Amino acid sequence: MDFDKEKAIALLNKIMELELAGVVRYTHYSLMVYGYNRIPVVEWLKKEAEEGLLHAHKAGELVTFLGGYPSLSIGPLLETHHHDIGDILRESLAHEGEASAAYYQLLELTQGKSVILEDYARTLIVEEEMHADEVNKMLRRTGKTGVYEPSK
Repeated sequence: MDFDKEKAIALLNKIMELELAGVVRYTHYSLMVYGYNRIPVVEWLKKEAEEGLLHAHKAGELVTFLGGYPSLSIGPLLETHHHDIGDILRESLAHEGEASAAYYQLLELTQGKSVILEDYARTLIVEEEMHADEVNKMLRRTGKTGVYEPSK
């Protein structure tokens, strides 16, 4: 392996912490949704929490694959006390952006040097970008095309 293993372990631990924070965040959000759309939104949020746990576990497995020690920490948990579905989705989009950035850093570090880590990073980047697209579409107004922009 021709890359900085310690840096890769640190990035994987950061990813694990971010994903675990997402589990807590999505679980909390799922408990705070009220209104007509509650049932499908709660189901979607619970699915996101489950996916975050799978992502965290995979990152931890790769930490041990590299001979490292998986983090016992959880990433930052921001409580804004804003629980409108739009607020929840915007916070979700910001959180997913942080996770995506960490996966890109891992890809940059391992590209052409570790097939397993490069493949892992690429796979999770695709998942994170698809998730961001899904959230972006939920934030758009019906009949509008283009990307959601917070100021509009």
